[in-house]
Order: sequence, then structure tokens, then C-alpha cells
Amino acid sequence: MSSIDVPLKGGSFGTAKFGQTKRKDKWWIEPLLVFLGYALFIAYANYAIINYNCGGRPCFEVPGTGYLSPMFSPLLTRGAPTWWPSYAPFFGTMLILWAPLGFRFTCYYYRGAYYKAWWADPISCAVGEPRKSYWGERKWPLLIQNAHRYFLYFAIIFIFILTYDAWNGLWFDGPAGPRTQFGLGVGSLVLILNPILLGLYTFGCHSFRHLIGGRKDILSTSPVRKSCYDCVSGLNRKHMLWAWISMFYVGFVDLYIRLCAMGVWTDWRIL
Repeated sequence: MSSIDVPLKGGSFGTAKFGQTKRKDKWWIEPLLVFLGYALFIAYANYAIINYNCGGRPCFEVPGTGYLSPMFSPLLTRGAPTWWPSYAPFFGTMLILWAPLGFRFTCYYYRGAYYKAWWADPISCAVGEPRKSYWGERKWPLLIQNAHRYFLYFAIIFIFILTYDAWNGLWFDGPAGPRTQFGLGVGSLVLILNPILLGLYTFGCHSFRHLIGGRKDILSTSPVRKSCYDCVSGLNRKHMLWAWISMFYVGFVDLYIRLCAMGVWTDWRIL
């Protein structure tokens, strides 16, 4: 395979000015799109978490249904606990979001993407960086990146929690009482798809791939393990795709439930 050398001024690390490059392509488009994509999701997530009340009732669940926003699941509290200081704002998501956010923040793909788009470290290949030294991931706060394999276990737990939420989304208020009538609404399908997409992202993770078989020198002696490894490897090849789709879909699920709770959208009952 042929290659092209694109040297920077001076030919060594840190000698090129920020943004300096000899590249002729539009290298800045990808980091810009990544920056805008993350910024959009972060802005919406913060809005959703802060504005969890819709006219005196919660925006994160739809009355008469089992619909619950994944941003508030599991629902540990509806308000601040008694021990929380009155002068500080409290959101129930503080108790749960650290786990899925920690998994994504330390993800190998996300790490490489936001290093470039947000920290310009580097902003793109063969493009000058804004700093002159190499930090690596050997000191805090970057040392937390090494905890990705541990956040994986929490992420898997959340797949089961959201699957349970999808099951609850099939039950509605009926003549016999709350959540006693089985049914199927558009919101039910929206909730069912959520753990599926998150599962495609989570179970295609590099750490899960290592856990399932990547740490073994010879896989051919374990046919079942090799089949699982090949399956995870197939998901891993599209890890970036599942990362983006699953992230924005979580936001869409919250938006769907929020608008239904506000009466802006009406959930269509299929069954």
C-alpha cells in the first residue's frame, strides 16, 4: 500500500503552530461535526435533567402508561432526599447517570473522538496541536480512562434495567387498576428499541471483546467462545455507528416521553 508523507514544520512533536498543516483536504469537517454532535446532545441532556417538571407533574413519565425516560431510569427518587442541602439543586439523575456517562466518557471510540473535537489533541492527523507537551493518561483526571473495563459492568446492568422499562411500557392503566392492561403503543416500540441499540453499542465494546475471548491466545480450542468472540467482533467493526445512534436515540426517547407527558404529542395505541 502506498503512503504519503505529510510533515509538519520542524518535523517533531510540538514544533508546529496550532492548525498548521500541509494537508489539502477538508480535514476540519469531521472534528467540527463531532464537536457539534456532542454539544447538541450535552445541551439537550442538561435541559431535560434540569426541566423535569411539566406544569407540576414529571416530564419523564407519561400518565396512565409505564413509559419512563431512560435519562431518569431507574427512578430512585422524585425529589430531593431529606439529607440534601436546601441551597443546592438536586436531580435524581445524579444518582444514576455517572455509570452510563462514565462508560461512554472512557470508551475508546469516544475518547479518540472528543480528544480531537474538544481538546484538539490532536485536532486531526498531521495538524498542529495547541500545546507543546504530551500528557498521556498516567495522571488525574486522565487516569480515570483506565477504568473503562469496570464501567462496562455497570453499563451491562443498565441494559437489563432498560429492558425491564421496555416491559413496563407494555402495561397501561385499565379497568382493574393502574398498569393492569397489556397493550402496545408507539411509545412501547420506542422503549423496546432503546435497549437493543444500547446493547449493540455496549456488547460491541473493545473491553467486552477482550473479556469474551480477546485475552486468550488460542480461541480455536473453544468453539463456543470463538463464536461469541466473532459475534462481538462483528459489532465492534461498527462500534462508532452504534455509539452515535444509541446516544441520540436515548435523547429521542426522552423527547418522545416528554412531549407526550406535556400533551404536545399523543401516543398512538396500536393494541
